[in-house]
Amino acid sequence: MNINPGESTIELKQQVHSQILFGPEINTHSSSSEQFLLSIYNSVQTSIFIVDVLENGDFSYVALNPTHERWLGISSENLRGKKPEDILSPDDAAKVRQHYTDCVQFGKTISYEQCLQFQGVPTWWSTTLTPLRNANARIYRLIGTSSKITPVKQVAQAKDTQTAQEQLLEAIAQWIRESLDLDTLLHHLVKEVRHCIGCDRILVYHLQPDDTCLVIAESTVTGNSCLGQQFPDSGLITQYQERNGRGCLQIVGDIYTSGLNSSQIEILDSLQVRANLAIPIWSQQQFWGLIVAQHCHQPYQWPEIEIDLLKQLATQIGIAVYQAALQEQVQNLKAQLEIQKQQHQAQLQQAQNFQALVQRLTEQIRDQQPETQVLQTATQQLAQLLQLSACYIEIYSSCGTQTTVKSEYATTTPKYQSVTRNVADWPEVYHSLLAKQHWQSLEIVPGWQPKLVVMTQLACPIFDNQGILGNLWLSRPTQEKFDEFEISLVQQVANECAIAIRQAQLTSATQAQLQKLQQQERRKNEFLRTLAQELRTPITSISLAAQTLESVLTPEGTLDIEIVPQLLQILHNECGRESKLINDLMTLTYLETEPTPPTLISIDLQTWLPPIVESFRDLTHCQRQKLHLDIDKSLPSLQTDITDLERIITEILSHACKYTPAGEAIAISATLTFDAVQLSINSSGLEIPAQDLPRIFEPFYRLMKNDPWTYSGTGLEMALVEKMVRHLGGSIYIKSENQQTTFIVKFPI
Repeated sequence: MNINPGESTIELKQQVHSQILFGPEINTHSSSSEQFLLSIYNSVQTSIFIVDVLENGDFSYVALNPTHERWLGISSENLRGKKPEDILSPDDAAKVRQHYTDCVQFGKTISYEQCLQFQGVPTWWSTTLTPLRNANARIYRLIGTSSKITPVKQVAQAKDTQTAQEQLLEAIAQWIRESLDLDTLLHHLVKEVRHCIGCDRILVYHLQPDDTCLVIAESTVTGNSCLGQQFPDSGLITQYQERNGRGCLQIVGDIYTSGLNSSQIEILDSLQVRANLAIPIWSQQQFWGLIVAQHCHQPYQWPEIEIDLLKQLATQIGIAVYQAALQEQVQNLKAQLEIQKQQHQAQLQQAQNFQALVQRLTEQIRDQQPETQVLQTATQQLAQLLQLSACYIEIYSSCGTQTTVKSEYATTTPKYQSVTRNVADWPEVYHSLLAKQHWQSLEIVPGWQPKLVVMTQLACPIFDNQGILGNLWLSRPTQEKFDEFEISLVQQVANECAIAIRQAQLTSATQAQLQKLQQQERRKNEFLRTLAQELRTPITSISLAAQTLESVLTPEGTLDIEIVPQLLQILHNECGRESKLINDLMTLTYLETEPTPPTLISIDLQTWLPPIVESFRDLTHCQRQKLHLDIDKSLPSLQTDITDLERIITEILSHACKYTPAGEAIAISATLTFDAVQLSINSSGLEIPAQDLPRIFEPFYRLMKNDPWTYSGTGLEMALVEKMVRHLGGSIYIKSENQQTTFIVKFPI
């Protein structure tokens, strides 16, 4: 067999095994072949050993290669002829013998991992056993190759241990959350801890009033049970309490070499303990007991991870002890409350009184009595039934950020009536109330005499299925809290108050809606009257002109040629005015219903706008007004309805020309804002009163009502402008201050 020095150890193993399994020299027991193989074994850096299978089925070692000798600390000469029990502990020898037996029984190569102790040091091995057969096909020898995997196993074990410990701590926390009783919790805990760290015994001691320790929980694999035993070990407890710490009470790797006194060694030895780890359990800063881990057969060096685990478990047990004490207190309180309920029949009378109060409130609400009367009845009757010092009801503002006291009853001078609170100033109170949960507290307030008085306050939310409305506050001059029965009765009253408040709000809203409808009706009637007047005015002028023209054209009349053109002009002007008014009314009606989308085309304001503005040049010149136009050169094209846009600009310019005083200026500008094209038409020397600004776009509203002939028009121009702007998707508003009035129209890009 040729061995390449560059081949891996695994390949070398395979070649060696192959030669051993199939080489003819081995089957004939050739000594030269064995020497050849041993020389190969000695050159390999993997641990290799050879085991003879005796005729009686027993096993004895034949040889080791130098690598195995170094790892085990045993020479090949000292090992030859020895059995597993001669070099291993009984437990390890039994495990090794079982692997050898399996290899012989199955007659094929097997691989396994195991932990063995050599010279007191535990070591993990990955081993492969290959059977060798003689000429009679009997397995007469086993050849094994082993690799140390202790570091890998230690890392894996550390991870597994850490994972198991985390799962254990999580399970214990879950048991605590599930409120398992303490005995059940400790029973589960000691069992799981022993499995987790692999020790022989886990104990939980509880310190008794006589300073003895009682074992109240145990998990063990030994036959010597300590459960229920008491140990007068006050010396250890006193020693630990003097330390006043949170570390370990006792870490003992070997009771015979750790410096324990004779009495302690005697006690531990009687329990078959060789290694001992004791951790104190504290609950509410009081020493409660110990959790103890023990190894019974051999010394053991306690790793930090196991010490830390027991420390954490001790903390969890302390929490469980405290929780169990709290649960016991709760049970006692519930029992006392139940006894009190049975003993105080007065609660029945109290419930009847509350039902009577609820009935009275229901009747008042049914009779639609004022909200203030219903709330006053509630506060007064509650104060008398529960012997309160004060009772009041507060209502939330529409935005929910403030509350205002609407009704109060107090045995002394009322101090909360009409008081307003900011909800944000009392977050700890209103957080619960806004969540529709009651709130209760004790408050210390100055009394009439030089002493302090404890007041119990209760607030119950007033709400319905539409939302929160307010809160019902009760104050009682005692330390006695409102019990659940009283709170439920108060909440019934709060529900009745909610009905009364909601009914009052609905009534108020109905009245407001009625007033709004009446106002709209008045505006409609005013509009119709104004419209009739506007329609009548041109007709009157037309009638007068027609009568005059008729009188001068009759045979009896005197023909005055000069007046005929004037009369015809009046007829023409008034017919046009009447026609424009009708057209404006039709357009306004069309825009107020459901108009069709505008026909949009792209226009360039730099070329489109100047001709429209210039058409007003002669008019402004005659009225001694200055006209300016400024267009931003960076304006993009505007998608719009060209007819409507021209009407909008023309009407606004006409309005500006009407009301801008002589000598003042009208400035038109077109600019680009963040997201829109903005058209501004400014009139200097004109300021509209603030109270008139909201009415500029109302139909038939004129700034100068006292001179309708000077400022002619249909009165619908600005209303039409506002409707057309919105129809094109834009917005319009007006600013007027410092003798400057500006119409601003924006169209989104």
